[in-house]
Amino acid sequence: METLLAKTPVRLVSREKTPLKNAHKSASKKAQLDRFIPSRKAMDFDLANFNLLKENDNAACSIDASSPSKAEYKKLLAEGLISEKSARILAFKNKAPAPPQGFENSMRSLYTQNAAPRPVKKNFRSLPQAPERILDAPELLDDYYLNLLDWGSNNSVAIALGATVYLWNASSGDIQQLMQCSEEDDYITSVNWAADGKHIAVGTASSTVQIWDANRNKQVRSLKGHAARVSALSWNNATLSSGGRDSLVINHDTRVREHITATMRGHEQEVCGLKWSPNGQQLASGGNDNLMHIWDAAGTQVHRIEAHQAAVKALAWCPFQGNLLASGGGTADRCIKFWNTHTGALLNSIDTHSQVCALQWNTHEREILSSHGFSQNQLCLWKYPSMAKVAEFTGHTSRVLHLAQSPDGTTVCSAAADETLRFWRVFQEAAGPQKKAATATNSMLRSINIR
Repeated sequence: METLLAKTPVRLVSREKTPLKNAHKSASKKAQLDRFIPSRKAMDFDLANFNLLKENDNAACSIDASSPSKAEYKKLLAEGLISEKSARILAFKNKAPAPPQGFENSMRSLYTQNAAPRPVKKNFRSLPQAPERILDAPELLDDYYLNLLDWGSNNSVAIALGATVYLWNASSGDIQQLMQCSEEDDYITSVNWAADGKHIAVGTASSTVQIWDANRNKQVRSLKGHAARVSALSWNNATLSSGGRDSLVINHDTRVREHITATMRGHEQEVCGLKWSPNGQQLASGGNDNLMHIWDAAGTQVHRIEAHQAAVKALAWCPFQGNLLASGGGTADRCIKFWNTHTGALLNSIDTHSQVCALQWNTHEREILSSHGFSQNQLCLWKYPSMAKVAEFTGHTSRVLHLAQSPDGTTVCSAAADETLRFWRVFQEAAGPQKKAATATNSMLRSINIR
């Protein structure tokens, strides 16, 4: 016994490692028991044996070689996985029973009585990346204080180039010369269409105001009263208001011989902005003295506003709120301000970071378009009243001095010191019964050179 123990080598095994070793063996054995072994009845053992025992490794036989066993395997696989019979994973064994006849769910009214109508999907309009048409306008004066562009209700654009006024029929594309200054040093300083689309007022550097019949191409009146050039004009039915470098604002009754009905003295320098409200009850005037005045129909001053820090040329009355006026300041101001003209209260002010030259309201939506000078010479579309910038329109290479809107309210014409006119379709047409009959923009925007 002792001899046997002495000759037999003793192997020391740690007691701490034995459980881990036994656990590993137990887990391995359990894994073998749990391992899924598929049925091999469809396997081709002859082909497998040939592939394993072949001597030439480079001439390997494809495992897809045809054999009855392989075909049987594919058939069983297709029936088990791809067959339409087993395509649905979950399905009712029997069709759900129908409700009893006359049964009505008591909770139906609870879920339907507060059901709101589906919200109407808003159609987003596409804004132009470039103007629809660019027209030459040589000799267009680069003067911030003048008003040389207007678009009449007869769909004709009036543009003053130097000493000549041209009319461009936007429907037909025809061009005609309306008038030309007779004096050598005289030039056009302002144009404005009457609401009838037949008469147009023309202001000159020689301090006269001429009224022309556009249909007959004939001058019908000459109005005097200013001592310097007439920079701004605005019609209110038969009353024509004019503002000049002599700092006066004059109301003319064009129906009578003694035409001056009121002379308004409030500005200290040239009057460069002048607009009647849509209801004809108030007149707004802006000047190079940084002042803006609100006058009533009789010519009495209602408000004197000193909020701007530069010349006030850009003026625009809101089409959907009669007492709302927008004004824009020059280079030292750069702000668009909104006013309640009944109280004179400032409603909002936004810094545009550019000289404000002109303003145009959207007649169908709560938006306003502004044109600018230094430094980007762009047009900006703003959402009112948030004044969030909707879009910018670039292309002019000099300050955009004038804006005019088409009769249908969809297209805006801009005139700049780069001697070009550009037409932008920035606004949508009115929807539903409010839509007005208007000439198609595509046919009216034809190529033309004004020489």
